[in-house]
Amino acid sequence: MFEDRFLRRAIEISARALTTPGTEPFGAVVVRDGEIVGEGINRSVLNHDPTSHGETEAIRDACRNLGTVDLRGAALYSSCEPCPLCVAAMLICGVSELYYAADMAQAGAALGDLPESARFPIDVDHMLAQCGLPAPERAMVSARRRDGEAARILQIWAHKASSSLDAARET
Repeated sequence: MFEDRFLRRAIEISARALTTPGTEPFGAVVVRDGEIVGEGINRSVLNHDPTSHGETEAIRDACRNLGTVDLRGAALYSSCEPCPLCVAAMLICGVSELYYAADMAQAGAALGDLPESARFPIDVDHMLAQCGLPAPERAMVSARRRDGEAARILQIWAHKASSSLDAARET
């Protein structure tokens, strides 16, 4: 359920970029059971990490604070509509609600006049179109190799994990 105080907090975090070098004005918070459990601001430039978006930073913070990668039942509040990378991260960890302020068009209009040296252009429409395609159909060159070896490791790991879970249940 939406609570304005959390969206205000995400916007407040985004404003830190006005005075913090290496950050960009994208802030987010993760909320569970009415409490903020994680916060983040875009630190892509500062961290030399293209995945260091406000949403992913808030998710990382929440997971560390809660000692889990399971954020089912949590809500994410963001100062801007999340990109596909951030939506994927939310889906992976189970965030179930999203509330945001500015949309992609507003962000594009605000940031569109930055000189090339000050921005890393993200073609969101291209990203959205590519993310839904099977790997061989994407514009990015993709090839599958050594799948048998990798699949065997996955099977061994899954068997060990399953055995560990079974042993834990018996005790």
